Amino acid sequence: MTNGKVEFYRHNLTPEDIAQAVEVMRSVFLTTGPMVAKFEVKFAEYIGAAQVVGLTSCTGALHLALLRNGVGPGDEVITTPLTFVATATAILQAGATPVFVDVCPRSGLLLPEHAEAAITGKTKAILPVHLYGRMADMAGFSKLAKWKGLALIEDAAHCVEGRRDGARPAQLSDAACFSFYATKSMTCGEGGGLACNSTEAAAWYRSARHHGISKDASSRYMKAYQHWDMERMGWKYNMDDIQAALLVHQIERLDTHRRRREELEKLYRRLLADVEGLEFIEAPAAGETSGHHLFTVLLPLAVSRDEILNLLQARGIGCAVNYRAVHTLSYFRGTFGYRPEDFPVAYEIGQRTISLPLYPKLTEDSVRVVCETLKDILRRPA
Repeated sequence: MTNGKVEFYRHNLTPEDIAQAVEVMRSVFLTTGPMVAKFEVKFAEYIGAAQVVGLTSCTGALHLALLRNGVGPGDEVITTPLTFVATATAILQAGATPVFVDVCPRSGLLLPEHAEAAITGKTKAILPVHLYGRMADMAGFSKLAKWKGLALIEDAAHCVEGRRDGARPAQLSDAACFSFYATKSMTCGEGGGLACNSTEAAAWYRSARHHGISKDASSRYMKAYQHWDMERMGWKYNMDDIQAALLVHQIERLDTHRRRREELEKLYRRLLADVEGLEFIEAPAAGETSGHHLFTVLLPLAVSRDEILNLLQARGIGCAVNYRAVHTLSYFRGTFGYRPEDFPVAYEIGQRTISLPLYPKLTEDSVRVVCETLKDILRRPA
């Protein structure tokens, strides 16, 4: 709590993280090099994947994963409308068409049985999103994808730490894509990563992230010079050593911070349980590990979400909206002709949802301030 305010988010970078980045900046090599390689190995060990490729964003990771798995013009990719817009725009970047399927009203997650009903002869891949920290049913999606011969790509931007049915992100799919954006549980400001379990695929991703050329700057600088070649179409998605330096030690604190966010979420749920008309996204099931990335509540139907959000901000409470359904955004309405009622569950969640502060540095007293402020606003005369 600062100056009577509760910020929506505060990062958890430590002096050690900053010192590691400074050490890199005082060295000769700044771009993709030994620190990126160190991060990739350490993060792969953490999530239990064979390979991790450091990238500049989760968007870039999704784009490359779709391309690697053969998605292109004329194809359809099944996904959820209750997500950040980049999930859908990455599909468009690959030349394919996103096919939205409405979500579970309790969890906000895409369900395998609903995705199955949307499969057509044009379907090439399924792209489930792990929302608010909770994993989608990857065991179910894996079974469906294998049965139908489809690629399976995870948007794990909210779920570095998750586990469901004994599986972590990337363990039941062709690729899992991560975000290290400023508000994520592990951050370098802007950044992303991709996990997979194929050495061949990882080599493709490392080439494609760097223009499709055969040798990156590190291999050219640190060894006897050899000419590089452009072997495939590529992009500029490579993580640099400064970003990796900020990330590499955060891995050690992920589980401790996750447990802290879980404690704070439980406190929120207790303190807000008596608010009439307020609903929660369901908590993780027994034996399931959520990343507890965001804590979002669904405001009573009788109130205006945007009005409540503005009143909270006016009283010093940081908050956000995660998310207005993608199909309701101007570009998607204009391009595809969507109407809000096409996916009514995602639309209603998008109209009612408000995300409250949740991060390891948040105090219990600050949670109480947030809850009392929200209750006071909701008690006011209409």
